[in-house]
Amino acid sequence: MKKIAIVGRPNVGKSSLFNRLVKKRDAITSDMAGTTRDVKRKTAIIKDKQALLLDTGGLDKGCELFDKIKQMSLKAAYAADIILYMVDGKSIPDDEDKKLFYELQQMGKDVALVVNKIDNDKLKENLWEFYEFGCEDIFGISVSHNRNTVTLIDWIYEKIPDEDIIQEDEEQEQITDEEKLSDEEFFAQYSDEDEEDGYYYWDEDDEDEAFEDDSIFAQNDKIKEYDPEDDNHIKIAIIGRTNVGKSSLLNALLHEERSVVSSVAGTTIDPIDETITYKDKQLTFVDTAGLRKRGKIVGIERYALLRTKEMLENANMALVVLDASEPFRDLDEKIAGLVDANRLACIIVLNKWDIADKQQHDAIIKEVRERFKFLAYAPIITLSAASGQRVDKLHDMIISINENYSQRIPTSRLNEVLQLALRRHTLPSVSGQIIRIYYATQYETRPPKIALIMNKPKGLHFTYRRYLANKFREAFDFEGTPLLFKAKKRGER
Repeated sequence: MKKIAIVGRPNVGKSSLFNRLVKKRDAITSDMAGTTRDVKRKTAIIKDKQALLLDTGGLDKGCELFDKIKQMSLKAAYAADIILYMVDGKSIPDDEDKKLFYELQQMGKDVALVVNKIDNDKLKENLWEFYEFGCEDIFGISVSHNRNTVTLIDWIYEKIPDEDIIQEDEEQEQITDEEKLSDEEFFAQYSDEDEEDGYYYWDEDDEDEAFEDDSIFAQNDKIKEYDPEDDNHIKIAIIGRTNVGKSSLLNALLHEERSVVSSVAGTTIDPIDETITYKDKQLTFVDTAGLRKRGKIVGIERYALLRTKEMLENANMALVVLDASEPFRDLDEKIAGLVDANRLACIIVLNKWDIADKQQHDAIIKEVRERFKFLAYAPIITLSAASGQRVDKLHDMIISINENYSQRIPTSRLNEVLQLALRRHTLPSVSGQIIRIYYATQYETRPPKIALIMNKPKGLHFTYRRYLANKFREAFDFEGTPLLFKAKKRGER
């Protein structure tokens, strides 16, 4: 499959063109320079041919962050087969643009100069200024107004070989009305109440309310349905506060510099996903935006946090990344609560273990267990994403936890354990009424869901439910996965 890289300086419309070509509002767009930081990849259907489209960060220089963005963007351009170099048609040609364009042109690839923001016929006169680039393939377009984009698409189509023609049934779904909206229009649909729904906009003063019934731990009652086609596909979200090392961990897991790493808090904006094959399993890692207190969320981070929520809803597993070199915060607990809210398998990753106080190693692990009691089932791994220490062990741990998350226990074995549990600790009566559990059966996986068939389902107290969960965990390997119970009457669906 041919790779098409969209490159150019900041705020020239690269992400908007990316969204137009993939026929989906996928990349975050805004007027702020530096919105795109990592290289975003997506398969695009150009008429009836497919290609891998790369949306790159702006080619700018200055601070450490922008220098790294530029370096990664140029790396993507060098690896691409087709390059769309975008410039702003409302400004005069820039010498830095010319220099970068000539450099890419000399690589012998198919390079087009895309002059964006030619929104009307008057601005079309500006196009003549850009012929001094000496490019034969120059296109004056307006992505926002969808002007003259057809000619550009035709050019791209000709550069993609016929062997990449796909069948009709393989084509991506047509863009929906929702996806046609701009980011600003789309996110404007969310009311103020939605913005402060408890998922991402926390005040640390609200700690006492974090575990109430209307908190983030009780808001999401939806349990994801298991798709048999996902048997060998594990979708793993990497979550945590800003600057705990999530992007460094992604790079270490992939053995390549896929995500921009910087000391600037909030470096990752758009969730970045990358899939690798390990032991015949597809592992899709998603580096999500770092989460922080409500008062510190600025600008496009609001969009990024909503995208992070979407990623968590589609994930199977979460790597909760904590910084072992500094004290834990209340926000760490609240972020970890998203794992419970989304019913995800989980591994707690203590990053920066190499620079943590060695004399406090045991105390740090003990504190994690005390603070994150609601993730008592999650194993802990200590590692250093920066040095690569023990990162490779994480791959095998992910495979093992996924097997637990996906396992189905025979009904006969479940009931053997259930009967032993009932004999050791009899079900308490409710208002003088005898409560009976007739049998248990597992009805779904990912996560494991067990139905308890009873005479009076409402009589199952949460303490006894917790007792049964502990007994099942003792008998079966459910490490790393939540275990869900549903009390039902006989014949109830």
